[in-house]
Amino acid sequence: MESSIKVNIINRSEHPLPHYATIASAGVDLYANNEEPITLGSLERAMIPTGIFIELPVGYEAQVRPRSGLAAKHGLSCLNSPGTIDADYRGEIHVILVNLSNDAYTVQKGERVAQMVIAQHARVEWNEVEALSETARGAGGFGHTGK
Repeated sequence: MESSIKVNIINRSEHPLPHYATIASAGVDLYANNEEPITLGSLERAMIPTGIFIELPVGYEAQVRPRSGLAAKHGLSCLNSPGTIDADYRGEIHVILVNLSNDAYTVQKGERVAQMVIAQHARVEWNEVEALSETARGAGGFGHTGK
């Protein structure tokens, strides 16, 4: 079942609006909108502008995530991943790219640099208690179930 929400967007780039590559895609592509090429050396990071500004409804967030092709082929990822864009943010969306490879990589204007997923979220109302309910897992974590 397909569901959609209307989101106000300003596109100050010359690139297409973020769009879904296929009918089953969860994320839309974000394009680099840098005036000059940006070269990232090994372990360097940079804020890549997109020229995109959005107005999300309250109760939604945008998550900026790495593109698997850039990660697999070039060792590029997004720091703070997934990066959250709150519904009350009105500034330009930037992608914090990091080069985790040993080779320099140059980000060209118009290149797809990340994907953005719009997700609904709940707000928490904390209920402070003295103890939590028991489960089979308990406090086990970080690989406690084995390989």
